[in-house]
Amino acid sequence: MRKRRLNRRTTALGSAGVLVTATLLAGAVTAPTASASPAGAGHGQDREARGAALAAARAAQTGIDWQDCPADWGLEKPIQCGWVTVPLDYAKPNGKQIKLAVDRIGNTGTKAERQGALIYNPGGPGGSGLRFPRRVTTKSPVWANTAKAYDFVGFDPRGVGKSAPISCVDPQEFVKAPKADPVPDSEADKLAQRKLAREYAEGCYERSGEMLPHMTTPNTARDLDVIRAALGEQKLNFLGVSYGTYLGAVYGTLFPGHVRRMVVDSVVNPSREKIWYQANLDQDVAFEGRWKDWQDWVAANDAAFHLGDTRAEVQEKWLALRATAKKNPIGGVVGPAELISFFQSAPYYDSSWVPVATVFSKYVAGDTQALVDAAAPDMSDTAGNASAENGNAVYTAVECADAKWPTSWQRWDRDNTRLHEDHPFMTWANAWMNLPCATWPVRQQTPLDVKTGKGLPPVLIVQAERDAATPYGGAVELHKRFKGSRLITEKDAGSHGVTSLTNPCVNERVDTYLLTGKVDGADVTCAPHATPKP
Repeated sequence: MRKRRLNRRTTALGSAGVLVTATLLAGAVTAPTASASPAGAGHGQDREARGAALAAARAAQTGIDWQDCPADWGLEKPIQCGWVTVPLDYAKPNGKQIKLAVDRIGNTGTKAERQGALIYNPGGPGGSGLRFPRRVTTKSPVWANTAKAYDFVGFDPRGVGKSAPISCVDPQEFVKAPKADPVPDSEADKLAQRKLAREYAEGCYERSGEMLPHMTTPNTARDLDVIRAALGEQKLNFLGVSYGTYLGAVYGTLFPGHVRRMVVDSVVNPSREKIWYQANLDQDVAFEGRWKDWQDWVAANDAAFHLGDTRAEVQEKWLALRATAKKNPIGGVVGPAELISFFQSAPYYDSSWVPVATVFSKYVAGDTQALVDAAAPDMSDTAGNASAENGNAVYTAVECADAKWPTSWQRWDRDNTRLHEDHPFMTWANAWMNLPCATWPVRQQTPLDVKTGKGLPPVLIVQAERDAATPYGGAVELHKRFKGSRLITEKDAGSHGVTSLTNPCVNERVDTYLLTGKVDGADVTCAPHATPKP
């Protein structure tokens, strides 16, 4: 799952990533073998497997015409950009085609050190991977060793950014604030939110109806295999974070013989029972726990923030802020919905602990402008608002199409009312964000049964024990399903996206795996990375 700016419905998960490609040797990539078709494939998957094999064979012959990136993409030289063509519908590989934006930066080591391309997905669904090669240009120390061996490649998945982008509503309308308090006070409040969710689903169909039936994780996995082939790579090296772990799990199930190395970080639970309704309910519980972790840290640093020296005191100030914003939106634009959008980044990422606490502290000290600047939409940022709206559209389209969602409002109401009692921070905001799936206007699929297939190598799984967005049970579940996988647990930590943090216990093992393919003889528990300092 992606970073969710829940009430502004924006997306920004993890770090963004880019596609880098190897020099294509014409004919070096053969069409995928039978391993592309999973055991027990059905429901049209045989046709889609054949379509994916055909598309990959074409891409291997065509390659990628690498050029300097367009100036407005914000990707500096020597990053290069290009396009890969894929079928909209893999069951009809000769039908409508769409173009996917990819980018790359070559390995920083010698020709002898090079091991191919490492393709990245930052999550979402709805996140762009195009910033991944910037880990090289910005000299990220955590990735320096891996960059010697691999081209870093990013891409915009189907529907995202530059890749046949979809939309559900006018972006300026989408970000407008203040929005209604997500926590309902009455049945009338619930009815109003249900109406908004239904209208949102209808808007997706009106604006992007042709794309919606094909906005699924299995199709994005097929796209990934076509990109692999276009890069001239016999096998895939993949790094997936958050939702990118589910993309990796589905790819590994559909194309087990095409995987060379795979790192999945902050894992979506791949169980069919969890995708996606239950996964979101599980998220609400985990967010409450991590919200309390942050409040404990704020209380421990009361000398810096003056928000109270116990969790209860910090919570009391949060509830007071929320009540004030509900009664009279701060600056006319920051109500409870906007507050949750801003404050949720603290349970998401430790890197947000200090900035969020600082803004909160300033507000309590009488500076309301800092909070307005941080939490209100910037209506003049039309490009950013369009990107936020697009990210949310993809998030909704993929989760709604991947699985069958409950259509009974009584069930949604019962489950979220019950959960809200003990987990109030995120529950209702999350419910309204996902409710368009209850009235989704195109057919919903049955999730793939993620499992080990012939040829799948050891997969490296990395997970923080107290992750809010992708609770720890997801990593355990994928570990069970992918035989030979290894699980690295960052104990007593909860930041989402572990592999980009500085923690030598994790970093050295990720490097070793990507550079040599070796994993530890048993699962590993690492101490947490350093706690933020005010």
